[in-house]
Amino acid sequence: MPSLTIADFARAHADLRAKSPLVHNITNYVVMTISANVLLAVGASPAMVHAVEEAEDFAAISSSLVVNIGTLSPRWVEAMKLAAGKMVAMGKPWVLDPVGCGATPYRTGVAVDLAGMKPTIIRGNASEIMSLAGASGAGKGVDSTASSDAALTAAASLAERTGAVVAVTGATDYATDGRILIAIEGGDPLMPLSTGLGCALSATTAAFAAIRPPLEAAAAALAVYGAAGAEAATRCRGPGHLPAELCDALYRMDETTLVRRARVTVT
Repeated sequence: MPSLTIADFARAHADLRAKSPLVHNITNYVVMTISANVLLAVGASPAMVHAVEEAEDFAAISSSLVVNIGTLSPRWVEAMKLAAGKMVAMGKPWVLDPVGCGATPYRTGVAVDLAGMKPTIIRGNASEIMSLAGASGAGKGVDSTASSDAALTAAASLAERTGAVVAVTGATDYATDGRILIAIEGGDPLMPLSTGLGCALSATTAAFAAIRPPLEAAAAALAVYGAAGAEAATRCRGPGHLPAELCDALYRMDETTLVRRARVTVT
């Protein structure tokens, strides 16, 4: 793969806006609103559809799917598996967010099952990725107790085992297919203090996956989202208003802001 640049990510974002992909979200109760608003702001079309009875039908008409295991129940897990299977059968991308993987045996088992269903991209914090890969580093609930740097070996192993691109978020964000590693610097320390922003990033990743190959899609999502977070934080005195400012920053995002607020390194 040629070295990716901020200009490539800006072009990807422009394409996303032009195509407005329909992103099917099977996500948790806590983050439905912020995920939908973020998708609209970035240029995609969101739908929150989790009923077993329509999961496959809606997947069939969607451009991409994000599966987020934040608030689990058996019927939702059934819908997740049906929708993911439909996306794979149709050759369309889907993103797994293994929220809180490692916290309980049931949650970890669901995450492992879904990771075995050929996700295009897996996006999580360091503890989630390390747990899913079978390493140490279990999180505190849904929060990470490890740095993104500590999860790089686990991320590469998980990518090789599942065939997915793995995106690890933290102070520095990373995307890897097991061979190429892309580091993205951006974001702001306020972002982990606002509920649902990581989940909304997974939805954003699914939007980019609809219009770019997996590794470029993951990196572009990390760069655009991180740049928007950094821009938004300059207008906040705390985390309370950050979701609204983040949506505004995504809506106004351009290449100049990306250059100012994000850094990319490919190795």
